[in-house]
Amino acid sequence: MNASRALGGRVDAHHHVWRLDRGDYGWLTPALKPIYRDFTLTDLRPLVAAADIGTTVLVQAAPTVAETEFLLKVAHASDGLVRAVVGWADLAAQDAVPTLTRLAQNALLKSIRPMLHDLRDPEWILRRDVDRTLSELPRLGLAFDALVRTAQLPSLTRMLDRHPDLRVVVDHGAKPEIATGMWEPWASGIAAVARHPLAMCKLSGLVTEARTDWTIDNLRRYVDHLLECFGPTRLLWGSDWPVVDLAGGYRIWVAATETLLAGLPPDDRNAIVGGNARAFYDLD
Repeated sequence: MNASRALGGRVDAHHHVWRLDRGDYGWLTPALKPIYRDFTLTDLRPLVAAADIGTTVLVQAAPTVAETEFLLKVAHASDGLVRAVVGWADLAAQDAVPTLTRLAQNALLKSIRPMLHDLRDPEWILRRDVDRTLSELPRLGLAFDALVRTAQLPSLTRMLDRHPDLRVVVDHGAKPEIATGMWEPWASGIAAVARHPLAMCKLSGLVTEARTDWTIDNLRRYVDHLLECFGPTRLLWGSDWPVVDLAGGYRIWVAATETLLAGLPPDDRNAIVGGNARAFYDLD
């Protein structure tokens, strides 16, 4: 079977594409030389093929509706490789719900990600205007990707208390500071999030939070904690490509993941690298 058309098998639940001339990637500067260029699905296809990945989730990298519309076009032209898009909208805007209603008419839009980790206010997600928009996401069939750091975990937990019917996935394990060995308050904060039954978490983006000379042992404590908190039925594997090129690249992260999950039963490994993403993003 053509891997790009397979509904089963492995899923990359978190990757990007971008085109610099679009001009809305404020965080992407020449200082990030390895990834400061255009990245397309043509670049990605040999990587996912080598990893036996047949389905992907394309995630926003710019805080604009225009980029979300660009990603939806990329997904529709992907010949079945991209089966979900995580987009962006200003959840605090007066027209947030009409904007999301329009975007959600596209069946490939599955989730919204407001890039919380770039916002100065760690409690932005609790604002009244944002709260009103969040309450509409389940009706629109949209989930919520929480791009947060440790400081925002308490407000994310409170948001989950307010919206028990909202499907949420925490991107990149909430970006623990692996490079410094930081443990608390990340460990207790992510555990509090995991106590909400609809909350899930992506096993992604960890290598870029570690030292440039990271080893498996540097990552293991954090991965084991995520497994303990969420269990194998609520973790989703993602590459965070091409950002992962800052810390070794796609193939190295795939190999590291296989080592880190080697002690799990095959069904649990398969869930993390495929089944959970298909369920959360309704890929089938």
